[in-house]
Amino acid sequence: MNMEMCDPSAACSSAEEQTLKQTPHEGAIANAEIETTDPADNLPSDPESAAESEMTEGIEEQSSTDNVISKDGLLARVRELAEKDPAEVSGDELRRLRQQYVTLHKNETDLARARWEEEGNDADSFVEEADEIGTEILSLLNTARERKASYAAEQEAVKAENLRRKNEIIESIIALAEDTDNVNRTFSRYRELQDEFNSIGEVAATEETNVWKRFQDARERYSDNLKINKELRDYDFKKNLDSKQLLLNEAEALASEEDVITAYRRLQELHNKWRQIGPVAKEIREEIWDKFKSASAEINKRYQAFFEARKAREAENEAGKVAICERVEALDYSALKSFSAWDAMTKTIIEAQADWKKLGFASRKMNNQLFARFREVCDKFFAAKAEFFANTRDEHAKNFAAKTALAERAEALKDSTDWRKATEEFVAMQKEWKAIGTVGKKNSDAVWQRFLSACDHFFEQKKKATSGVRQTENANLKAKRDVIVRLGEIDLQQPREEALAALHALQDEWQQIGHVPFREKDKVYEEYREKVNHLRDALNVRESRARMNRFETSVAEIEGDANKLYREREKLLRAADAKRNELRTYENNMGFLSSKSKTGDSMLREFQRKIERIKADLEMIDQKVKLIDGKL
Repeated sequence: MNMEMCDPSAACSSAEEQTLKQTPHEGAIANAEIETTDPADNLPSDPESAAESEMTEGIEEQSSTDNVISKDGLLARVRELAEKDPAEVSGDELRRLRQQYVTLHKNETDLARARWEEEGNDADSFVEEADEIGTEILSLLNTARERKASYAAEQEAVKAENLRRKNEIIESIIALAEDTDNVNRTFSRYRELQDEFNSIGEVAATEETNVWKRFQDARERYSDNLKINKELRDYDFKKNLDSKQLLLNEAEALASEEDVITAYRRLQELHNKWRQIGPVAKEIREEIWDKFKSASAEINKRYQAFFEARKAREAENEAGKVAICERVEALDYSALKSFSAWDAMTKTIIEAQADWKKLGFASRKMNNQLFARFREVCDKFFAAKAEFFANTRDEHAKNFAAKTALAERAEALKDSTDWRKATEEFVAMQKEWKAIGTVGKKNSDAVWQRFLSACDHFFEQKKKATSGVRQTENANLKAKRDVIVRLGEIDLQQPREEALAALHALQDEWQQIGHVPFREKDKVYEEYREKVNHLRDALNVRESRARMNRFETSVAEIEGDANKLYREREKLLRAADAKRNELRTYENNMGFLSSKSKTGDSMLREFQRKIERIKADLEMIDQKVKLIDGKL
């Protein structure tokens, strides 16, 4: 029986009422200790950020860094929630599902807009496609949210009604306590009121402690003022003591519960039950309450320590996530120009994502912000990578088409027997091949083997066809070396005409000699050219001086005849123009030659020598013009 009785001869003062006056109320103490941290802020209910689910490896080809489910999956889950009782639906989950849909819709829209712009369309003319699934998802989410809000409002109304009814019961008990003349008649009504009070549901959390305290005060007041049978009161005290002892034992057993959250929630239930049990004998009232309070304090300390430790972990995780964001944001991938470079950078991003997954949640305030920041930089990287790969594929396709065309030309020419012309074409095609950029790995080896096979086939056939001329070429090589030796024996002290005659004779002999082995061609010609150039330089210096002397003599003979001098001057100027045209031709031709091969290097030197000779001729013409100008 939830009542308290006293001896009619005893003073009507309750031990529990004295306890309340001397010490804080047991319910107030319990709540003061338990609510040192707000469970609504600290107890984990739904995950703090469903958006931050596991990131997948596929993110390197798609701009996604979490396990956001598909729209179909979202729709199925939202439909399921829409059919549930609002009491079973979590507001956090509704918000999380809405955020997942917004993320999916934004990613799809960004990709569609990027494709629209890549196709050459105006960005301002982009129009989003109708999203029927998204419309249904949002509609269902709004409906579920409205039902949840309606349910919450109903619950608040119910709690308000419960509070009103409980206050009425308290007032009724107080009225019974004051009517001391009819206590025997009101005892059964007193019990009914207690049962009715306990059967009423929850009230608002802010009113719970206060209403229970008033209820307890009213019961103690009634119990202390009643003058009924002492045996009945003792029986009620004993029954209440047994009930409270069971609650005390269970509270003390919670100290061994490993799950702190479970222990805390169970402790709340025990406190609620404690409040519903009536008073015990005054002499043990404070003792049993102190024990229950001590057991509660132990659980509360563990609960407080748990959340302090969690806050420390969240702070550590927050610092770690900020460091990862800064690390990834510092990466510069604007200069990446190759697949290997992008792959290496991708590994760095994936490593950062793996490090991110190792970290737990940060604080509720910062967790979503940090995840959005990290995801943004990852999305930016993978978007840039996708653009590079798309552009590179186009370039590879062009290069593949160009190399395929070269391979086809080589195959068409590989059986030619015009060895010289075909060789020149093959060499030109090989240079062109080198100038073409890379081809994707899928096609690179095949097209290269095709081109190489055609080249090898031609040169193998050429080698077989020309093997019979090797002996002749070796004999020609010996003859040309003999000419080089005799060029070095020409006496430059003899008359110039005789030295020139000897030089021209050996040059004619050189021209009559046939081909030499290909590997010796450049070397022997270089030796020959050096000898000839040396002789020409030595003989030309003498000739230049002689020609200038002859010209001065001719000018002296026509001195005083202005017409002849002008005609001679015009002839020199026309000769100078012809020399300048010839000079430009040689200089232009030099731009088409390469010094990477022996043949190209030899031709470059020959052209350079001719250019120097033309410049010398121009200098002499200029001297002659100045001489004539001095006579006019």
